[in-house]
Order: sequence, then structure tokens, then C-alpha cells
Amino acid sequence: MGKKLFGTDGIRGKANAAPMTAETALRVGMAAGLHFRRGRHRHRVLIGKDTRLSGYMLEAALTAGFISMGMDVIIVGPMPTPAVAILTRSMRCDLGVMLSASHNPFEDNGIKLFGPDGYKLSDEVEEQIEEHVAHGLPTKLAAPADLGRAKRLHDVHGRYTEFVKSTFPKGLTLQGMRIVLDCANGAAYKVAPEVLWELGAEVIPLGDNPDGININQDCGSTAPEAMCRAVQEYRADFGIALDGDADRALIADETGTLIDGDQLMAIVAKNWQANGKLRKDGIVATVMSNMGLERYLNGLGLTLERTRVGDRYVVEYMRRHGYNIGGEQSGHIIFSDHATTGDGTIAALQVLAVIVASGKRASEVCVAFEPMPQLLRNVRFQGGAPLENGTVQQLITDCQHRLGNSGRLLIRPSGTEPVIRVMAEGEDESLIGKVVEEICDAIRAVAA
Repeated sequence: MGKKLFGTDGIRGKANAAPMTAETALRVGMAAGLHFRRGRHRHRVLIGKDTRLSGYMLEAALTAGFISMGMDVIIVGPMPTPAVAILTRSMRCDLGVMLSASHNPFEDNGIKLFGPDGYKLSDEVEEQIEEHVAHGLPTKLAAPADLGRAKRLHDVHGRYTEFVKSTFPKGLTLQGMRIVLDCANGAAYKVAPEVLWELGAEVIPLGDNPDGININQDCGSTAPEAMCRAVQEYRADFGIALDGDADRALIADETGTLIDGDQLMAIVAKNWQANGKLRKDGIVATVMSNMGLERYLNGLGLTLERTRVGDRYVVEYMRRHGYNIGGEQSGHIIFSDHATTGDGTIAALQVLAVIVASGKRASEVCVAFEPMPQLLRNVRFQGGAPLENGTVQQLITDCQHRLGNSGRLLIRPSGTEPVIRVMAEGEDESLIGKVVEEICDAIRAVAA
């Protein structure tokens, strides 16, 4: 049975429209509560959210659903997605929930679920929860005396702050560093500045005044230009732009130049290899990562294992094969020695640790390899399946042939929005541009 509600990163959609309605949230809470209700102990679920206005509606609906299934609910308010994963495990909860649509605009929202081990749910478990949503929930309700309770927990910020600080190597400090931190008016607007300041940095915060509708609006990782300008304006040593739920980060050096996730994984992998911390002599990334990263790692005697797009698939591969660094070019980076999912603040700290230990400027450390020319374009469509069109399929085949063995083509639908992503990579930058534009035009023609 294929999934209908869940995509590559939970359930996501426009707030107060199917499927992201209070009714759906209620039923998902009931279904997830039913699935994770095992044994006779007091079951409990932890719910966090980012700063979207619709979070109030969905939080209340989920809470009602869980309580109706006999689960106690711990409400923690705005917290990063990785904090929810960490707290779910450390507080011995049966389930964790994060309400967020990550880097999407405020009109969207989403529901991400974490198991008691702090990891995102497998496809199989998500399918089982969908089956519960569709069938049989009213007959599984808790008896009146077994209903759950809800409470707000106010000390979680301190717990998460201390945990994140503990991932920074002992003996190092951020003393003397000036850091621009753009919190995207999102979930980390309180905790991320505290972490950096307590480690010694002078912090220049941006995007730290959420109002319910300004999350990701001209700020954060979807609009890093503000962070880059501030780095130059304040003569900062480093810049960090988080996304709405703070599970990924874009980073800039002291010149305001952006550094992508491929470069960050490369420099940390080399450092960990030298210090004996890197496991499996390689890292895990997705099919989107640059071929330049693969060549660089091969030169170090390391491998690059690729998965389908989505940090959950990177994590699954890491767990199955024992890797401790993995991530995406977009800035989702997982350091499994520290966290079960991507954490933008932890990722930034691991990069900062390499820079501080080197005694060099960020620009001297953070460019490990020359990336191969790569171009990515997004084509929005209203409905149907443009990639199944015969003309589009033939053009894709022809373009791959034109790129030859020194290039590659990747065309895929987004798992979170009605967009087809067209990416080409190769040594001939002019050819790459032509190939991408031809494919995008063909998709637009059939999707109109």
C-alpha cells in the first residue's frame, strides 16, 4: 500500500486546507497514539512546533487526538526539530511530534513524527498510521478513566542548549569570534543565539522576532542574502542562516561568501579522519551532491555513498552501515555521534570547531574542493504527471546522451511541494545550461 498522507518529510500542506486541517491533525494524533500505545505504562508524547500561526490550531488538535487514545501530552512550544528528536528519547517518550513546514512560507505547515528512539518513522510505520487514520479509530478510544493529560514543560530550552554545547570540543572556545546568526524568525530564535553566546561568541542576531507570519520571510536559509550582507557590514568572522525548524543551516565565511553542505561535510570529514573520529572511511550524501565532493573524498581514500533525496534516507543508510557523517548539499547535515537527525546549530558548531582549531579564517578552511559545474532549476506545475509524457522522456534521454560519461542528469518531483527539480552536472558549463533550459521548457509546455 502506498502512502497518501505522508511525503518524504512527514505530512505537509497549506494550513487549514486538506490535508493540513485540524481534523486531519486530530485523526493523525489518534492514529499515531493507537500505533504507539503498547503495554500498561503511562504513555506520553512530546509536541514541539515552529513559530507559524497555524501551529496553535494543529497543536491543540493533535493534543486532543493523543489524549483521546490515553496518551499524556508534553507541550514544549517553539523548539527546533532536532530538539524534539533529542527530548523524545531523553525523556523516554513513546512518540515525538514536530509541527513545521521547515523552509516553506508561513502559509504551509507539517507534521513530523519521531519514534521513542528519536529517529523519524520508517515508511512501513507511516503506512500503518495511515491505515489507522482510514479505518477503525472510534472503536479504539480510551475509556473515560484512561484519558490522557496535557501539560506544558518550560525547562526544555535549557536542556537542549546544554546538550548542543556539549557537542563542541572541550578545550575550544568561540571567544573573540563575531558571528551573524539568522534564525529565520523560526523555531531556534531563542536557543541558537544562547548556545553561541554561552560558548564565547559575540552574536549578531537576525530573524529573531517571530510574529506568526514572518517565518522564512526574506530571512534564513531561503534568503541568506541578509545574513551575507550582515557578515560584511559587521565585519564578522562567520555567518549562519538557519531554516524555519533549524534542522539545516547555510554558512558564510568572513567575506560573506556562501558555503554549501558538500563543502562543510568535506572539511569535517577530513578533520575527523585525521583525528580518528570518522567511521567507515567515508560519508553518506544524496544523489544531489556534487561530483567534485566525490572526487575530493576519493583523493583522501574515502568513499561517498549516495542515497535518494531526503535526510531521512541518509540517516537510514548511516544507521544500517555504521557511518557517522552524512547529509545534503542544502545544509541538512547529520552527525550521528551527536544527533538522530539534521541539526543546523550542531552542524555549524562542528565547522566552527575545525576553523578554531586551525587558527585560520573561515575562507581559508571552508573550500575543500573545486565543485563541478552544476545547475538546478525548479519547475512548478498544477497537476498531472509531466515526467510521464513521452516527449519529455525522450528529451531527457537525448540530453543525458549529450552530457556523456563526464556529466549526469537528475530530474525528480519534490516530495514536499508541486515542483519538479531539474539538475544537470558536468564539465561543460554551457552545455549544462542548455540542457536544463530545454528540459524545463518541455515540462512547462506539457504542464500548462
